[in-house]
Amino acid sequence: MSHAISQIPDDERTKQIAAIQARFDACLMAFPNVVGTGIGYRRVAGAPTGELCLVALVRRKVPPAQLAADAILPRQLEGIAIDVVESGDFSV
Repeated sequence: MSHAISQIPDDERTKQIAAIQARFDACLMAFPNVVGTGIGYRRVAGAPTGELCLVALVRRKVPPAQLAADAILPRQLEGIAIDVVESGDFSV
C-alpha cells in the first residue's frame, strides 16, 4: 500500500494535523537536524501503516541513543504521531 502526497485526504483528520503542524512548526524546526515538516502516512520499519501523521524531515536519521536528550524529537504532539523521515538537505 503506497501513498503519495496527492492521496492525502482533505478531511477533518488532515485539518487537525495541519493545525498542529502550524502551531508546532517553529518548535520542530528548532531541533538540530530538522529541515522540514509535513503531513504524511506513518511508516514503521519502512512499511506504510495507513496512519496519517506529522512528518519531521531530517538531514540524517540518527538513533535516539546517539542524540542529546534535548535533540530527540517527541514521539507525538497532541495525540498525533510524529514520523521522522531522512530527507537530506534541501537546496533551491
